[in-house]
Amino acid sequence: MSLGKSRVSLLILLSLAITSCQSEDKPPLPRYVSDYRGYAGADGKAVRKDARYYIEFRSRYALSYGHTYVIFGRLDKSGRPATQEVAGLAPATNDPAPYVLGHFVPVPAETGASDGDLEEEYRSASWRVLLTEAEYRKTVAFIRDLKARSRVWQASVYNCNAFVAEIARSMGYKTPAIWLRPQQFITKLREMNGG
Repeated sequence: MSLGKSRVSLLILLSLAITSCQSEDKPPLPRYVSDYRGYAGADGKAVRKDARYYIEFRSRYALSYGHTYVIFGRLDKSGRPATQEVAGLAPATNDPAPYVLGHFVPVPAETGASDGDLEEEYRSASWRVLLTEAEYRKTVAFIRDLKARSRVWQASVYNCNAFVAEIARSMGYKTPAIWLRPQQFITKLREMNGG
């Protein structure tokens, strides 16, 4: 690649990273619940009796522009989460230096829960999808495989939105651009898929 092309590529990557940080989050958005094939209702109760599992696409506020991740598990008899596991992509440290560096080059990543993921006061948007046991097993198998192969984070190429988008696409959903702020990403994901 010539020096001119590499400079243009770097300029494009930097502008994508910068523009993704320019808008502001809205106040926390309502929780939405859908089943795997369509809308189920805002009360969070399963319409289908066989939908005993869930995956919830979530965003949360943070000191930076936020974070996107999923929570998944089994529902109890009243339709509330009985179990929950978190999957998301973030730099593998609480040190801000690798996070800043990750806006320019890939940095080591972790794929589990990060600070604030399970705290309700930080939730900015969410979309819960109800699943049958077979749908759940297929989705969880994909998530486990994705976690095993996701080793790096880079803000403009493979960020938390890109990680969650892979999960959503594996379920047959359309996904928005990965350069949106997390709250916008989750809201657009739900709207694009009729939730």
